[in-house]
Amino acid sequence: MSGSTNAGEAFDLRATRAAADSTYAGIVRLVEAAQASKAPMARLADRYSLLFLAVTVALAIAAWWFTGDPIRAVAVLVVATPCPLILAVPVALVAGLSRAAHFGVLIKGAKPLEALARIKTLILDKTGTLTDGRPQIVRIDRLGEMAEDEILHFAAALDQASKHPVAQAIVAAAQAQGIALPVPGGVVETPGEGVAGTIDGRQVIIGGAGFVAAQAGIAVPEAAVIAAGAVVVSVAVDGKLAGHLVMADALRAGTADLLAGLRKLGVARIVLATGDRRAVAEAVTEGLGLDAVHADLAPGQKVALVLAERAGGPVMMVGDGVNDAPALAAADIGVAMGARGAAASAEAADVVLLVDHLDRLLPGIEIAQRSRRIAMESVVAGIGLSVLGMIVAAFGYLTPVQGALLQELIDVAVILNALRALRIQPGRTAAGPDDAASGAPHRATSTPA
Repeated sequence: MSGSTNAGEAFDLRATRAAADSTYAGIVRLVEAAQASKAPMARLADRYSLLFLAVTVALAIAAWWFTGDPIRAVAVLVVATPCPLILAVPVALVAGLSRAAHFGVLIKGAKPLEALARIKTLILDKTGTLTDGRPQIVRIDRLGEMAEDEILHFAAALDQASKHPVAQAIVAAAQAQGIALPVPGGVVETPGEGVAGTIDGRQVIIGGAGFVAAQAGIAVPEAAVIAAGAVVVSVAVDGKLAGHLVMADALRAGTADLLAGLRKLGVARIVLATGDRRAVAEAVTEGLGLDAVHADLAPGQKVALVLAERAGGPVMMVGDGVNDAPALAAADIGVAMGARGAAASAEAADVVLLVDHLDRLLPGIEIAQRSRRIAMESVVAGIGLSVLGMIVAAFGYLTPVQGALLQELIDVAVILNALRALRIQPGRTAAGPDDAASGAPHRATSTPA
């Protein structure tokens, strides 16, 4: 109840359970358990440093043992440079972090960047992630002589007095069409049902079909035929039903191209995980070619799905709500929609999309992959040159002073190569106007499951 506002009449609230028994507290416990069970990710430098140390010591001992010349051993040790590991790798990864931020992708450290480059399975939430997160008008059904623009004009003008997400979506739709909206008068709002008032001297009622019929004193209109997940908002003007606004939480523009681009980047499996009804989930994702659709999931079930999908490789979970936070924490990489998503999801995630564009995943993953590739190039080239220099020094062809100069040249070369990550240009950086705000169904009739 924290942060809630009572939009209706005063009432007495009786708490029957402690705060620790609340759904939110349960989600917090799930997040903590998921974070504690996540295996720590190994760094590139950690994997190669001990091997390089062993090779260096072995070559130095061998040079001294077989020649009896300690100068050769010193030359080997001087030429040996760990900079490709301790400098070039972090430089490449940090440069990748900086480059990703330039494209609106905040990656919380080098370890998540490495993991992001190896993702094989993507799990997507639906509402607010795969979709815009708020209803949009998909059609206007006329029931009289009034034109569609007039119906929208009266509905949006009256809904200016309401703060409900669906009302705000109707107002935004009218403003997008350049419709002038007068100030409503005599407004009376019934929370969760509808609004009544006057627009340009005419009595207007908007809301669910039952509410509008009761307020206007007319028979309840026949329900409009709508798809799963859609809602209907009825509009009456001067006691007569003018029409219906059919609204739905639309799929984000360019989603199909986004998923195709992710597959090209090596994501082998794409799955939907939603708490919504299966009929709605299947209707929204029809034609997207998803590998699986999981509906009616509670937060704990999303965590179980993430853990099950790990069998096929590293898993990335993308979500925006509080209920997604446990799954984000459990995944190898959790990605939160940071522009309008819940703070809990952003806190639990390893990556935050700073703009409300899901297509930012493409440049984010591509930058991670190329940064890791540049880091590996620096490791292979730097360590290879260093080992070659150590072999030459072991045979007596390099003095310690010459070895020191060669070491510095190798260090500078691999660091300059690592800085190439600052100039990565992702092949797909399209952005779209995905401006949406999360909202609940408003004063409307929805189709049954």
